[in-house]
Amino acid sequence: MKVIQTDAAPAAIGPYSQGIVSGNLVFTSGQIPLDPKTGEVAGDHIAGQAEQAIANLKAVLEAAGSSLNKVIKTSCFLADMNHFAGFNEVYAKHFPGKPARSTIAVRQLPLSVLVEIEAIAEL
Repeated sequence: MKVIQTDAAPAAIGPYSQGIVSGNLVFTSGQIPLDPKTGEVAGDHIAGQAEQAIANLKAVLEAAGSSLNKVIKTSCFLADMNHFAGFNEVYAKHFPGKPARSTIAVRQLPLSVLVEIEAIAEL
């Protein structure tokens, strides 16, 4: 098992890793739309926040030796299901291979962001 850590994605805000490699798979922690350079939430709309969360996810995957193209499964958490269509527009641009996905509405996300995404990918 190998712990993944990169400065290209926000540091963990709790006692967890950005990602873990186990065997031929990488498991990412949920990525929220924090700008890794400023530590600030990127944008106040779902499109901008989804773009940043995916950029952070991509950075963790690449640090592990994987990529968005190798994602098998994502779990997506939305603070409001009214953002589902806008989220899908952004998501579809970055995941043309259409990995398996769960999208769940949650009451609240860390720092009151609108979206969080985690993934399982092949190396």
